Parts: sequence; C-alpha cells; structure tokens
Amino acid sequence: MMKLVVQVVEAKNLVGLDSNGFSDLFVRLKMGKQKFRTKAIKKNLEPKWNEQFNLWVDDLKEKLVISVKGEDKFIHNHLIGRVKFPISLVFDEEIKSLGNAWYTLKPKNKKKHKNKECGEINLSIFLSQNNASSEQNVSSDQLSSLRKYSDASTCSPSQSFSQSSNGRSNSSSPVREEITSSKDEKNSSQKSFAGRLCQIFSSKGSDVSSISPSTSMELDRSEPDKVEVDDIKTEDQSPNETFEESVKKMQSADQGSEIPSNLPGGVVMDQLYIIATEDLNVLLFSPNSNFAKSLADIQGTTELQMSPWKLENDNTSLKRSVTYLKAATKLIKSVKAYEEQTYLKADEKNFAVLASVSTPDVMYGSTFKAEVLYVITPGPELPSGEQCSRLVISWRMNFLQSTMMKGMIENGARQGMKESFDQYATLLSQTVKPVDSKDLGSTKEQALASLKADPQSDLKLAMQYFANFTFISTFLMGLYVLIHMCLAAPTTIQGLEFFGLDLPDSIGEFVVCTLLVLQGQRMLSLILRFMRARARKGSDHGIKAQGDGWLLTVALIEGSNIAAVDSTGLCNPYVVFTCNGKTRTSSIKFNKSDPLWNEIFEFDAMDDPPSVLDVIVYDFDGPFDEAASLGHAEINFLKTNISDLADLCVSLEGKLAQACHTKLNLKIFLDNTRGGNVVKHYISKMEKEVGKKINLRSPQTNSAFQKLFGLPPEEFLINDFTCHLKRKMPLQGRLFVSARILGFHAKLFGHKTKFFLLWEDIEDIQVVPPTFSSMGSPIIVITIRQGRGVDAKHGAKTQDEQGRLKFHFQSFVSFNVANRTIMALWKARSLSIEQKVQLVEDDPDNESITSEESGTFLVSDDISMSEVHSCALPVPVSFFMELFSGGELDCRVMEKSGCVSYSYTPWVSENNDVYERAVYYKFEKRISRYKVEVTSTQQKSLLEGKGWLVEEVMNFHGVPLGDYFNVIAPSLSN
Repeated sequence: MMKLVVQVVEAKNLVGLDSNGFSDLFVRLKMGKQKFRTKAIKKNLEPKWNEQFNLWVDDLKEKLVISVKGEDKFIHNHLIGRVKFPISLVFDEEIKSLGNAWYTLKPKNKKKHKNKECGEINLSIFLSQNNASSEQNVSSDQLSSLRKYSDASTCSPSQSFSQSSNGRSNSSSPVREEITSSKDEKNSSQKSFAGRLCQIFSSKGSDVSSISPSTSMELDRSEPDKVEVDDIKTEDQSPNETFEESVKKMQSADQGSEIPSNLPGGVVMDQLYIIATEDLNVLLFSPNSNFAKSLADIQGTTELQMSPWKLENDNTSLKRSVTYLKAATKLIKSVKAYEEQTYLKADEKNFAVLASVSTPDVMYGSTFKAEVLYVITPGPELPSGEQCSRLVISWRMNFLQSTMMKGMIENGARQGMKESFDQYATLLSQTVKPVDSKDLGSTKEQALASLKADPQSDLKLAMQYFANFTFISTFLMGLYVLIHMCLAAPTTIQGLEFFGLDLPDSIGEFVVCTLLVLQGQRMLSLILRFMRARARKGSDHGIKAQGDGWLLTVALIEGSNIAAVDSTGLCNPYVVFTCNGKTRTSSIKFNKSDPLWNEIFEFDAMDDPPSVLDVIVYDFDGPFDEAASLGHAEINFLKTNISDLADLCVSLEGKLAQACHTKLNLKIFLDNTRGGNVVKHYISKMEKEVGKKINLRSPQTNSAFQKLFGLPPEEFLINDFTCHLKRKMPLQGRLFVSARILGFHAKLFGHKTKFFLLWEDIEDIQVVPPTFSSMGSPIIVITIRQGRGVDAKHGAKTQDEQGRLKFHFQSFVSFNVANRTIMALWKARSLSIEQKVQLVEDDPDNESITSEESGTFLVSDDISMSEVHSCALPVPVSFFMELFSGGELDCRVMEKSGCVSYSYTPWVSENNDVYERAVYYKFEKRISRYKVEVTSTQQKSLLEGKGWLVEEVMNFHGVPLGDYFNVIAPSLSN
C-alpha cells in the first residue's frame, strides 16, 4: 500500500472573494472517497495553513483534486479555484515527489472563464512507499494481478522508458491537469497499481524508469506552467535499524515533553500489569511481536499489513502505517481500515502512541476518524519488588466535517470500542500477568510502613521548650533567693508579724515578692502546657479504623516554612484534620519551623463518600497563649483524582502562610471496602429516604455526567430533573444530583451555564408556594453557607445581607419526586445527628411514623384505625406472603387492582426478624380522575407464633392536599 503525502502550505493572489475582499478560506482535498479539509483562516488574503494530509493510494488512475474555498455569512463554501493532479504524475517521477512548488488555481468552468486565473497555492506532494520492496506486505490480490500483468505484458527490463520520462529532469516538472489522449484510455490497465508495482519488482536495482507502457502519456499543454521541483529529504529508517534503536533515538530527542491527557471520548481500558514499561511497549508495538497478529485472529481481521516504523522531524516523531480488513458485523459488511500510529511520547519510562483510524468505505466514513490513545506509565511499587506498568487506553471521534449523524456514529463507535477492547484486554491478560487487587491494596500498607515518627525523649523536648528567658530568669531568681535564705540570719518578730508569718519590711521586699509570685505563676503555666502538649500524642499508628465503607487514611509527613506569630521567631505547630464532622489532631512540634511528623491518621468507615478534607495548622503558644491559625487548606476529593493524592504537596492559604509560602507534605488514601456494591448500597439507602425506586444509571450516562462537571470516576449519578434556574430570566436546563453534589447545566444559543454545589455547603432548603411569576410552579430555594459556593456565584439569584448565596429552581416536571430526592440527599449529607433529631421533633407529620431500625411503623396510642377487611382462608401462610414477595403473583394482584408502573425495592433486613422495602405505583383513570402517584414503605416482622405482621405507610402525590396526610394499613397473617 502506498501513501500520498500532501502538505498545504499557503496561497496568494486569490480572487473571487466577497465584496469586502475578505472571506474565511480553507482548502479541500479529495481523492476517490477520501476527503479532507484544512482549518479556516479568517479574513486573510494570503492565508497560511501549513497542514499535512495522508491519502491512501489504491489505483494510480485516480486524481487528486485540491480546491480553495471560502465561506461567509451569505455564501457557504463558494469555490475560488482548484487544481488537479493524476496520481500517476507523481509516481512517474524518479524521486516520487513533485517537491514544493506554486500551482495556478483554475476555475471550475474552464469554457466560461477560459483565461481567468484565481490565484496560486503552494503545495508539497510526494509518495511514501511503505515497504514497497517487500513482497510480504502486498496483498494476495495485488500479487495475483501483478503476476497476470507480468505474464501478459510485452515489456521487458531492457526496454527504455518513453518520452514522458526521458524528457523530464529531476529538478522540474510541468503541471499536468487532465489526461485527454485516447491512447491513455487504451493503456489504462497498465497504469493500475499492480502495473506500477511491476516496474518496481522487475527493475531490482536498475533504474525505476527502465520499464514503461508501450504508449506514453499525452498531457494537455494548452496552459503550460513550469514548476520547480525540489528534492524532499525524508529521514527513512535504515534497513538494519531495529525498533528498539528507533525508540532510543526518539528518547534521546524527547526532553521534558508532557504525557498527553486522556481523550474526551472516555477510557476503555485502565489496568496494571506486572511488566516493565519498556517491555510492554515492545510487546504492543514492535514489528516482531506476535500480539497484533494474535489479536487480528481473535477479532477476525484479515489482510493485516504493517509498514516499518520511520523517524521524522529530527527524530522527534516515530510513525508507521497499518492497513487491515475489518471483519463483517450484523450491521455493516467487512471494510478496509487505514490506521496511522504516531509516538507522542517516548522517554525511559513513559510511552504514548496515538492511532488514527479512517474507514472511508463505510457510510459517512469521510466525515470522521476514530482516534485511540495508548499511554504506558510506571505503576506503583509492588511488595514483591517486581516492576509494574499501567496501560490506559482512551478514545474519541474526530469529526472532519459536520454531519447530522454524529450522535449515531458516536454511539456505534462506543459499542464497537467496548467489544474490541474487551477482547484486547482478555488477550493481553493471557500474555502478561495483571496486577491483583490484593497486591495493589498492600501498596498502601507498604507506603505507610516506611513512615517512622521522629523519636524524641521527654527530657530533650523539655529542654527545647523551657529554653527561654522566662524559665531561665525565674530559675536564676529563685536560686538567688534560696542562697539568700541560707546565708541570712533569722529576724525577730516585729510589727504585725507572728510566728510562721514573715511579712516584707520594705517596698523593695514587697516588689521582690511580687515578681517571685508572678514568675512562679508563669513557670507553673509553662509546665502545665508542656504536660498537656505531651499528652496529645496525635498519631493513630497501630490503630485501625473500624466499620465497612469509605476509609480515609492521612499520612502527615512534614511541613516547611511555617510562620511564627510571637517575637521569638519560633513556633510550636500542630495540624488538625476534619472530614465529615470528625477530627484528628497531630502532635505538637516545639520550636520548629520545618517540622517532621511522619504520623498516620485514620478515620472510621463512612457510609457516604467524603467530599472535602479540611487541614488547619495551629500554633500551640499563640501571642496570647491561645492556639493561633498559621494557615489552612482544603482537599476537595471531587476536583482531584484519588490516585493523585498518594503524594501531595499542599500550599496553605492565609496571610501568614502565603507570606511565608508554607507547605505541607501529605499522603492521602481513600478506599472503599464495599467494592463494586457501593453504588447499589447507597441507592438502596436513598430509596428508603425518598420512598421511590431509583434506577441504576448506565456506565455511559455516569461517564457523561463525570465529564460534564469534571468529576472523578468514583462519583455516580443518582437522578436528574428538567427545571428552570430563576435569575433575571428563567433559564431552561437540567438539575443533576449525585452522592456528593447538586449540579446544574444549561445551553442556550451556544452559551453554557454550568456549576455544582456540595451538599455540605448548603445551609437551608425551603419550598416557596407557586406564584404567578413562577408560572404556577413551587420554587426550591437553596441557601449556601457564608463564604461557600463562590465558583457557582454566577448561578445565584440573590445574595443576602450576610453574604449567603441563594439559588432558585422551579418548573419541575415532577416536583414531588425532585423535592423528596433533594431533601433526602441534603439531610443525609449535611445535617448532624442533633439537627436530624430536632427536625423530626419539629415535623408534626412524622409523629406517627418512626424510622428506628429496631422499631415498628405504628404507635397505637396516637392512631385510630378502622378495620377494612378480615377473613380466614385455609391456605398456608407462606402462600399468602407471596403477595408481598415481589414475584409474579404480587405483580398480577397489583395489576388487577388497577395499579400501573408498579416497582419495588428488595426486602432489606433491618433486624433479625424485621424487613423493609419501598413500593411505587400509579392509579389507572378508572380508579381516580387525578394522576395519583403512590409511594409507600412496607415493613414486615415475624410474630412469636407462625405468622407475619405487615405494616404499610402510603403517601399520595397528585391529589389535593396530598402532602398533608398519609394512609397506614397494617395486615396480619397467621
């Protein structure tokens, strides 16, 4: 397979523009079904593009058409001029290149504009023969046609080339636009790709021009344009140069380039393997590796051809071309794929390869390319000491032209990528051993085991702490007084003195006594503060967190440039960590501005994933003997990947900290002991709070949600609602709620509005009754705590006197469901236990319903109930309980009762004999003229005998005053 490389440089003297002489200019390249275009240069009469395109050559009879077009407000893509090149014209050159030259643009209708010139364009065109001299890279069809041509042709190696090549020099070539001679049509079969390959294979060391067709190619020379052809210098890989040597050359040229970030289409593979990065790179991309062939056999790919790797651009770029025939699927037939692989990064440990795949034969194939990025980086250290590599594969669809089928193309590509790389991962796991999660989990223990607290004795710390003027002066004064007492003679009792009481006899003695008392008091205070400081060990070494859920481990390594607040220039710093209302405090380092802690702190398991970790540095001895803040920082888990927290250097905020550039070195580990069940566990808990079944979102929806707000992979979407954001004018958008955030997104006339709020930052949520201005819809007013939500300030409607932002949301499609979901998530995340208890006490609607795990739903003293139905049936209790099992009988009974959209959650055991579930359904029109939605909570408990007690609390939505009552229905089966 041959590749035609076209570099579009610039243009000049362009005509045919709009009346103002300006237009957005771009160049369009077309050869067969392959179409490309450059970027548009705005309002420039001498545009410069400097873009390069690669086109695959299947037949030398094809023509390359290069058109210069303009677009403006009134005319879309109007043609300025174009130029045509037969591919055989480039092939006939000895160097297979037309060089870098200026070409005259011609109008589309030559008869109407016979002598009109539209300007000039600068192009560089040459053919790249990828492994053309090796017979193994030529397909079987091409070889068979080559043999037929060789047998049938009367040409021989001794024949000389015709005048079309003899009259051509190596430095210049006339521009030939069209083949008009009838002789060319007769000999077109000899100008096929196989015919040209015959020239290459038959020459074998002789000049390429030793074979020619019997008839030379006649050119239309009515408008001869002489073009200078320069030699194009390419850095071809030496035949004896191996792949490893080429990579080493690129490594020497690659200095300091960054590792490319993942492509926006999503990550299809992220796995650790027990192999060195260099070896994994060789396995995946070396020409001598059998991995690509094995993968092609598994995926049904045929006609796999790989050109050798070539260094370009002064050894800064390593490229190769790959072609193959993709296997047919249920939707499309087998198609030819052209892939170009380019090394973006190659140093001693990191590798990044970008593969650009085009399939021009499929529908709309000329409008897009699929790009796949392979990134190989070193993984974490393993306890076994083996080297570990991380392979991350991401993708995106690069649309070269706009198309209405963009969404369908992306969805189909996403499914194809998933299936393809599932097979890729399976084969790679069979070849290279992946890292076990158990080994990876022990990496945290290994990193923390190396931390050892700085051992200091209490005597040494006391000497550091008491080495100050107060202690030394008090000690010297006390020593002086003791020596004086030993040397002085006893005095007689006089004045108001009596035995055992010796009062000062002069003002001097009184002053000395006062100073001694004050110094003694100061000394005693220092001793007590030192004892309290030593009692605060501040480390959780050897203490493991309890519970099952999200475990947060923080390792405090050291601090640097910590400011001092007193005149001595020294400080006694300690650090306080706060997460989800729980605090951990470090030990105090005396007289240290660059303290070394090496202490570990563990937080007990949390059911909810933490959002923020607050870090505050205090000085134990402030200017008024009070703890003074030396700086603070906030670790936001939503804006930082967990993997990036393993070694973190935090710059503190605050006047003192910013003036001294104070920093802390931390190691943070956030683990989920529930594994993949964390999403289901959290959603099942929210179903009880909301009283409605919540559907688990697909990975694609979660990925789009994370990409929209820039969230880490562990964040998952719970629900989303269509609503208005009320500012000066209502803005239509969608409200997204997840475990840790409430986000809003809207796009109107290309203008995007996007922000999100943490549940912990919300101080209050109120519901305003519908008004005329709210279009008859209730309004949810969310108030943010003072100083929080600054990033979302552009979405707030008002700001009160205390500086708190207020957000207004209205016009929900289903207000009750949205309100219950938002309130349940806010209460679960933001309110403390005391606030939840107070909220229950203040809510009169919940007096008859308890939510204690060990209790029942009903309080018989406060409720009067009437008996609706009672009967005795000779059936087993187990058969009757099938009505509440969620099986086929349960669904059929509800359907016969006039309930539609019936859904339920599984029974969850609250205690040994108590189970609970949530139920949701709607009434048919024949049951109620209102659109009634029912959410209920059922609880069943085992009686002392052989029966069951089923209690149900039903809430009705969509009926008048439905928010002010609920229905309680107990039933007994024994």
